[in-house]
Amino acid sequence: MRRDVTLPEVSENVAEATVVKVLVAPGETVKADQPLLEVETDKALFELPSPEGGVVAEVLVKAGDRIAVGQVLLRLEAAEGPAEGTLPDETAAPPKAPATLPPALGPSSSSSSKEGPSPDPSPPARGALSSPASPAVRKLARELGVDLSSVRGTGPRGRITLEDVKARAKALLSAPAAGRAAASRPLPDFSRWGSVRREPFSTVRRVTAEAMAHAWSVVPQVTQHDRADLTSVEAFRRKAGAGGKGDAGTLTVTAFVVKVAALALRAFPALNASVDAERMEAIFKDYVHVGVAVDTEHGLLVPVLRDADRKGLREIARELRELAEKARLRRLSPSELEGGTFTVSNLGGIGGTAFSPIVSWPQVAILGVSRAEILPRWNGEAFEPRPFLPLSLSYDHRLVDGALGARFLRHVCEGLEDPWNLVL
Repeated sequence: MRRDVTLPEVSENVAEATVVKVLVAPGETVKADQPLLEVETDKALFELPSPEGGVVAEVLVKAGDRIAVGQVLLRLEAAEGPAEGTLPDETAAPPKAPATLPPALGPSSSSSSKEGPSPDPSPPARGALSSPASPAVRKLARELGVDLSSVRGTGPRGRITLEDVKARAKALLSAPAAGRAAASRPLPDFSRWGSVRREPFSTVRRVTAEAMAHAWSVVPQVTQHDRADLTSVEAFRRKAGAGGKGDAGTLTVTAFVVKVAALALRAFPALNASVDAERMEAIFKDYVHVGVAVDTEHGLLVPVLRDADRKGLREIARELRELAEKARLRRLSPSELEGGTFTVSNLGGIGGTAFSPIVSWPQVAILGVSRAEILPRWNGEAFEPRPFLPLSLSYDHRLVDGALGARFLRHVCEGLEDPWNLVL
């Protein structure tokens, strides 16, 4: 019997993907779980496995194609009985369902069976950003340009209905359209002044552009700057390295910043929250998941280090290395890119004395780190050279006032100036 293989919902709020590589050809015999396609969705790269064994009867996509959740990618002549059906459309009686691919996290993931998303609309795990909805609802949301993460479901157990999507679309259409009007202005003909060339955005660049434009348009942002004396951090790292474990090189400044910031978020929960603009409510999270921006040849990726406030420096440093390596190899799973409550962006390895990072919506704050520099400091008798780390905190002014932002940033600086408490 011939089976349709479709693109599964590999992550919440992901409706489309790009085919990077087709790994099989018509007539080829495949086994269950054998990779069929290499697909890029949002900021992650995956191999989508075969749901069952059989012979490839037809391949309907090619490299470079944009594909949607539920779209038929290829057809198999199955060797066995019917495969499990897909989630039925809430607007019609469920037809005989095609086989669907299980959510795949790629070969580099060690916990795909535990952390992969599921089509079952059960309550989300703690910290997950979930918007349960049927394929029909997701299709309507895509057509209307509605982000399901911004829709509050009124159905059973918070399930989003068609009416919820329509109501959200009406609200968006009634909002001020100044930003949309500005974006729609035509570009001039640049070729009038010289030769030009066009290059399409990569998936990562496109997603980054959309996320930054959205964050800039909806979050009233303020940036404050401060400096932390790194003398004690450097002494700590030297002492750790002298212990014979090589920790001086692995305990990076970023690891210290992440740990200190995570503890500061516990002390200042308003910076570990989100704003529900429709209800005019603040949503405070009881977990601290810190995203750390990684510069790769494919673009900016932000893997998330979970429960950073509960982890020691060595564990944080190890996880940061692993996540950065997976980011550069484009082997991050969706679960490693979601659920962040705060972000750290370290440009110190490149340079600069300060910058204004853009808040990553729906977070309310982001900490920018620039290159450390030697500055004179008065010790009561004379000036002495000390290393100072420039820090830039951008925050959502709807929830975080200037005084609160300044106290948070000073708390971070003081934590870096007395790092010995981090190991207690």
